[in-house]
Amino acid sequence: MTVNHGARSQIWHPFTQHQLEPAFKKIVQTQGAYLLDEDGRSILDAISSWWVITHGHRHPRITKAIHDAVEQLDQVIFAEYSHHAAEELARGLLDLAPAELAHVFFSDSGSTSVEVALKMALGMHHNRGSPRSRIVVMEHSYHGDTIGTMSIGARGVFNAAYEPLLFDVAHISFPAPGLQQRTLDQLEAHCRCGDVAAFIVEPLVLGAGGMKMYPSHLLKEFRRITTTHQTLLIADEVMTGWGRTGTLLACEQAGISPDILCLSKGITGGALPLAVTLSTSEIFDAHLSDNRSRMFFHSSSYTANPIACAAAAANLKVWREEPVVSRIRQVEGMHREWLAKFRTDPRFDNVRQHGTIAALDLAIAAKGYLSEVGPKLRTFFRDKDLLIRPLGNVIYLMPPYCVTEQDLRRAYEAIDEAADFIELMS
Repeated sequence: MTVNHGARSQIWHPFTQHQLEPAFKKIVQTQGAYLLDEDGRSILDAISSWWVITHGHRHPRITKAIHDAVEQLDQVIFAEYSHHAAEELARGLLDLAPAELAHVFFSDSGSTSVEVALKMALGMHHNRGSPRSRIVVMEHSYHGDTIGTMSIGARGVFNAAYEPLLFDVAHISFPAPGLQQRTLDQLEAHCRCGDVAAFIVEPLVLGAGGMKMYPSHLLKEFRRITTTHQTLLIADEVMTGWGRTGTLLACEQAGISPDILCLSKGITGGALPLAVTLSTSEIFDAHLSDNRSRMFFHSSSYTANPIACAAAAANLKVWREEPVVSRIRQVEGMHREWLAKFRTDPRFDNVRQHGTIAALDLAIAAKGYLSEVGPKLRTFFRDKDLLIRPLGNVIYLMPPYCVTEQDLRRAYEAIDEAADFIELMS
């Protein structure tokens, strides 16, 4: 059955089957934890507009920084010049990052930050004259939608049409409870072969793969194994960074420093697109030479956009000068209290939390991203003025840190009602 939509926008939206979806409402204003649509409805943004908004929409300090930057600069070619916003941001990022990380490469999105990381890893080994070409990844991972990042992500409906373009990678199992040693043994076996350039992982929480969570001691073991076998460790903190797991970086909870760190999403507080890839001096120095053919061959037209960098520099000031950690603790506590009510509820499985991320699986037979329950749940939540976008039968909340107890009460009460709604429909 298809939906008769009448007049349509000509926009092609991401992750949208336009044959089945109603026409999209336009958002006319954002503020704090809310979106205001063209009909005047105020919608709680319970997933931070795809995980990017950290402090809240239109944080005044970040908004002012953007306004001030626009008065001075637009875009500056970054292969020929630098600018103060990029220099300030790079210094600030390195002050916050693990001490071993020493260089900052700018790009535009999470996907490009990961592409850059892969090229850095392969380039380092190539320039040293001892090329390694294999990449190890964890099953269920998601690292982006470019060809390279699809290649290292989970294979399935997301990328089946593009399979001829994807390169092969080695996989380790997700470290499910009771099977964690198997995962470590698999990583050790791959790295022992000596041809693995890098192991890339989403630290502590696999996002689009279903909000799958694992403990920090495993991340520490990943670091030990990769160090032992001179394999680079790439931490994809595009989603987990900026406080989502309870600390600024998820890697902090394991006390480890990756060789390469990917950041995006919340780097500007969610206001503008920007990404960075941080690396050790060892990786930078492998590209340093009198021979121009050994330079790092990557760029984009909008590398280190001054306005986006100004927003990100303002975000760092928010982290330094405002009680962000206290706000995160409040969100964690509210999640914990509500999730306790669902832990023994037979309608839900695998009730879980890591930092400000809460998730629970609807206990139904038809699981997975393409489960028909997903669109039904989205419609149910939308009718209640809630932006909650389940991953199939996996319902999750990842709100901005300004969310209130009343806001989360609305969200959790709607989740409770949604489970009954789905039961009645089945």
